[in-house]
Amino acid sequence: MKPIKIAIIGYGKIAADQHVPSLAGNPRFELVATSSRSGQGVEPIFVDWRELLDKAEGLEAVAITTPPSVRHEIAATCIEKGLHVLLEKPPAVTLSEIDDLASLAEAKGVTLYATWHSRHNPSVPVAAEALAGKRIASMQISWQEDVHKWHPGQQWIWEAGGFGVFDPGINAFSIVTAIFPGALFVRSADLSVPSNAQTPIAAEIDFASEVADGALHASLDFRRTEGEEWTIDIRTSDGRTVLLEDGGARLFIDGEEQNLAGAGEYPDIYREFVDLIDERRSSVDVRPLRLVADCYLTASQRKVEPITM
Repeated sequence: MKPIKIAIIGYGKIAADQHVPSLAGNPRFELVATSSRSGQGVEPIFVDWRELLDKAEGLEAVAITTPPSVRHEIAATCIEKGLHVLLEKPPAVTLSEIDDLASLAEAKGVTLYATWHSRHNPSVPVAAEALAGKRIASMQISWQEDVHKWHPGQQWIWEAGGFGVFDPGINAFSIVTAIFPGALFVRSADLSVPSNAQTPIAAEIDFASEVADGALHASLDFRRTEGEEWTIDIRTSDGRTVLLEDGGARLFIDGEEQNLAGAGEYPDIYREFVDLIDERRSSVDVRPLRLVADCYLTASQRKVEPITM
């Protein structure tokens, strides 16, 4: 079977660290071009993504890893050209944009895959099974990291549509919406926004659910300077504990670490992309993005000290 010819549009750290090696390790794909405004990437490199689409011969699919503010235009153009499209998270700036892309892909008969890389940890389906049918006594999400380490010099993250602390926080939301045994609703959100930014640097969020008997809370913070904390701690009303650490890489059920193995987040993303293309299906789950939107809709905001960009 001939490999699927794919290009990466938007070449930055995540493309170099995750997408390129994952594609190299998957015989069903052939990386034939990259595009970035900086001129970095894998040859042949195009500064203008439109030129890539015009000149990359036999192109069948694209992975779009640009900042989210420009994804809709790029993805819509690719779909119109009959290309299968993979979107790095978050898939778009707004729910309307991703809904439009899903409709376009369905009409064109191509695959649209809105990825949530954290869900591809093998702990996620195991945690979901452990919580299935349970009532929840409490949930505490702590998603805290140093923005200067993970987004060095990236001003776009502080601009409207850049998501701020919700850029990593949406990873937590992607896991929770996959494992929580009922619907989650944002009850309130307290956003801390730097005086020179338009997006939050920290957020304290309270959730509600019909299956919850106690507090459901998330603490997101970009100001942590001593290591990362990416944990989800859920306790059920009948005494079970489910703890995900390291962004979902480790799972403890009732205090016992589970022995889990998997291909890795991004290799598994491309495994699923192949399956979707072969079956001419799309996968577009907007629940994590909807929670972010609901945080803004219910938010109280406070201005805090400026961020050094």
